[in-house]
Formats: sequence, structure tokens, C-alpha cells
Amino acid sequence: MALHISLALGKACFLYLYRTNLMNVNNTANQQKWLCLFIGIAVVINFSGLFTTIMGPDGNLYATIAKNMVQRNNYTDLFAWGTDWLDKPHFPFWVAALFFKCFGFKTWAYKLPGILFMMMGVVYTYYFAKSLYNKQIALWSVLILLTAQHIILSNTDVRAEPYLTGLIIAAVYHFYKTITGNSFLHLLLACLFTACALMTKGMFALITIGGAIVGHLIITRQWKQLFHWRWLLAIVLILVFILPEIWCLYQQFDLHPEKVVFGHTGVSGIKFFFWDSQVGRFFNTGPITGSGDPFFFVHTLLWAFSPWSLLLFVALFWFIKKGVKNVYNQQWYCICGALITFLLFSASQFQLPHYLNIVFPFFSIITAQYLYGLSSPKSINAVRVTQTVVVILMLFIIAALAYFYRPETLNWFNGIVILAFVLILLFLPALISTGMQRIIYRTLLASFIVNLFLNGFFYPSLLRYQAGSQAAFWINYNNLNKLPVYVDAGQFHDDFNFYLNAPFTQTTPDSVNALPKSLMLYTDAASLNIYTKKGCTVTIIKRFKAYAVTRLSSDFLNKNTRDKELSEMDIAIINTKK
Repeated sequence: MALHISLALGKACFLYLYRTNLMNVNNTANQQKWLCLFIGIAVVINFSGLFTTIMGPDGNLYATIAKNMVQRNNYTDLFAWGTDWLDKPHFPFWVAALFFKCFGFKTWAYKLPGILFMMMGVVYTYYFAKSLYNKQIALWSVLILLTAQHIILSNTDVRAEPYLTGLIIAAVYHFYKTITGNSFLHLLLACLFTACALMTKGMFALITIGGAIVGHLIITRQWKQLFHWRWLLAIVLILVFILPEIWCLYQQFDLHPEKVVFGHTGVSGIKFFFWDSQVGRFFNTGPITGSGDPFFFVHTLLWAFSPWSLLLFVALFWFIKKGVKNVYNQQWYCICGALITFLLFSASQFQLPHYLNIVFPFFSIITAQYLYGLSSPKSINAVRVTQTVVVILMLFIIAALAYFYRPETLNWFNGIVILAFVLILLFLPALISTGMQRIIYRTLLASFIVNLFLNGFFYPSLLRYQAGSQAAFWINYNNLNKLPVYVDAGQFHDDFNFYLNAPFTQTTPDSVNALPKSLMLYTDAASLNIYTKKGCTVTIIKRFKAYAVTRLSSDFLNKNTRDKELSEMDIAIINTKK
């Protein structure tokens, strides 16, 4: 799918080139048309994982929770693994459940709303950058955001972050417009987006949104704006808008202290939302704990914001260096929102790479305004050398991955297509641009090639090793006798759960006497041996190679050593002694 779309875009690109005379590299209007064309391609690349099987564990878990909402016709309570679930707030599950209700339990119906919220964030990034600077910086900001590696990855492996990224930048933009235009409508929208962000990930979203606005006002000493009465109104509006979340948590948990959650009774869902979910994780005092590394997000940023990460580090340095000399004429919104969040995440004991996505719109604007401000040949040449090294490294990594991994969907024809894109990268930018634009175009094309390979070939091949979803697909088409389906209890089977089009029951070998005479069981070989020892007749009808696809290792990525990393999951017909 991604390959065919990219081919069509490539053809349209060159037709557009000749029909509109875009070869004139000195024409500013033509350059903006090229930027818009590249933005269109980048958007398509971000949608190219829409139909790829949902990755576990988190993506399948969230999809299953939303599926449970629709099947139970209960949009108040969150259920996972057959019990009450208290971790994330409701908003992304409500949105996914709405799409499931309209379109059915399909992969794209789960991913589409998250990607649309991310695209909303792209639009708000454009408007925010344009308001702070100019249209050119806004276009570059959008392109940088759309090609940041973890943004594209999160639009393939959809969790809460695409929702949160779009909601946070939208809230910051409308708060900014509230300050500059004193508009109640903007204040209302800002509070609504903030409330939705809180109902997506918890109270920590206030750090990023508040850090951007309050940080700018403090640094520029706008005390009247900082202590304006509108902020009291904003607090009231946000509290009103999050009432649905508070009510749902109260109904599911606070009204039922007898429920066992995190191994305890008397757990308050409201307290968890306001404190334990985020603040408790930060101080490592909540029910969900972790272990942190203060430099975790520094080296994460190197790959997550690639191919722009090295430029970002330089941009941050120069922004701060120039800013301290001319404080009042700088726009501090982005630097405050991003760095305050970054530093707090780094100090936290609970760290995951996708946490950083929410500040990528700010990082994109900072990087774009830095590149736009470069004028000396020495600086531009330094950027050219840096990005040339980055591009070569990206292409080398993808070539090495293709060589060692050997995805089944990659053949000679597809390889020629990717090679054609590499040739476009080498020659097209020199024909249509000069200076900084040429550097940006080559970087963009490298990102397109990398993610065309990942979404078009690598991930579809990788997800063949996600045994649960593969088993569910097989049962959907091969359980012709409609045997009752059972799954081994004590394991997480969210991928199996979401993709199976029939009900299933959890069981263990100790429950043999409670099983029907004949059934279909999804489990591992060790459990099947126990059923055999208990006198059941076991017939394996399908075996799947299994691997935790989000925890890649070098041995797994190497086709020659992959087998030793794989486990096996079976579908078997079990006939009891009844």
C-alpha cells in the first residue's frame, strides 16, 4: 500500500514539476509550492502504516479496551484482561470506541483517530510558528515535525501520544492567542483542548502547556498578563471540562472500595487521576513504578527526532545564547514548554521513549527558526556536512537492516523502486533548490525512503511474528465447525483478543473437567503437554513463530540467528474424555 502510494506521488511530483515550471529555483513562490508538495508526501508517509497490524503490547491493549467499551455498551468503566483497569484516562478510548461503533473493529478504525489528532497538531504547529515568526518557518516546522522519526513511528504504533501531541500544541496556540488578542473564544478552546489532554494522559500535560505560557510571561516579565483574572476562569473551565473523567472514575472505583486494584482495596480512581498516575510515577511513590536514567531522553532524542536531532541541539544552544542577550524580543513559548518538560521527564524514575513526542512541535519550530536564520556560507556549509552524514548514516542503516533482516515482502522490483527514490534524493534537490532549501529537501527525501521501507516492508514482515494476532486471523477463517475457542490463562493476549471475531474463554490444564468435549485452544507447547498427560487428545493444527515485536534484538534482526530468539505458539484441537 505505502509503495503504490509513493509511486503515484513520485509520478505526480514530476508531472507537477513540468506543468508549473517549478525548475525556477530563484522563485520564492515556487519554493513554497515545493514545500507544500513535500508536506503532502510527508502526510501520506505518516498514514502509510494505517493498515499495518496493531503492535503489542500497548497498542493492542488500548484497542481491546475500546473494543470492550462497545461490546459491553459501557463507556464509563475501563476493562482489560477481564477486570477493572486503572492506568490511563478515558478520552482516547472514547474516541476509538466511537470509530469502532461507526466502522467496526478494524485496524484502521483504531489508528485513524490518533493519526487525525496528530495531523491536527501539525496544523496547529503551522499556525503557531506562523504567528511567532513567518510562513516560511511555519512550513519548515511542519516538515520537520512530520519527518521526525518517532512521530511517524507513533502514527504506525498508535498509543496515547498522537492524541496528546495534537491536543497540547492546540492548547498552547489558543492560550497564546488569548494573551495576544484577549479573546474569550480562544480561552474557551484552550481550556477544552487542555481538558482533553488531561483526560488522555493525566495532570502532567499541565506542565507542558503551563510551562510554555507561564515560562514566556515570567522571562519577559509580563506580570499583568501572568496575574490576569482570566487564569482563574481558565482553571474553572478546565475543571468543568474534565468532569466526565472524574465522574467515570468515581462510578467505577470510588463508589466501590471493595474492588481489588493494584493488589489493594479502597483505591480511589479520582486520587489516582490527580496524583498517582503522573506525580506518583515522577516521585516513584505510586502503584506503577520504574527506574530512571537522567540521560535517557538525551540519547533517545538522537534517534527519536532524527534526522533533525543534531540540528536541534545546535538550535537550542544558539537560541539560549542569543536569548539571554535580548530577552524581551525573543519568543520563549517553545523553549520553555519543551525544556521544562524534557528536564522533568529526565528527572523522573519512569521513562519511555514515546513520552518525548508531546514536545516535538516545539522542537520543530525551534529547529526551523534556527535554519531560517542562517545566512553565512560557513554556517550553511556546516549544516550541509552534518545532514549529509546523517542522510548517509540513515540509508546505510536501512540497507543493513534490509540485508540482515530480509523482509519477505522485499523483492528485486521493490528494491529497484527504493533505489529510484535514492536517485531522486541525489539529483532532484540540486535541480529545484539552492542553499538551505537543498539541504532540507535531501533530508526530507532520506526520511521518506527510510519510512517507506519501514512501513511498506519491515513492519508488515515483523508483525508476522506477533503470534496472537496471526492466530486470531487464522481462526477467523479456519474455525469452520465453530468450535468454542479457549486461550491459556495467566498470559496477556490482547493481540489475540482484539483480532478474534468470536468470544473466547480463558482456561488452564487444571480446569480440564470444566471444558467441553471438543474445543480449539491457543497456547504454548508446554501447556499442551500437560493436557496430554491429563488424558486429553491433543491435535496441533497450526503453529506460529512468536516474538515480542517491540523489543528488537540484534540476533532477531539477523535472519541467520533469528530462530534461536523465537518461541512457538500453537492452535490445537483438544478432545477431553467426556
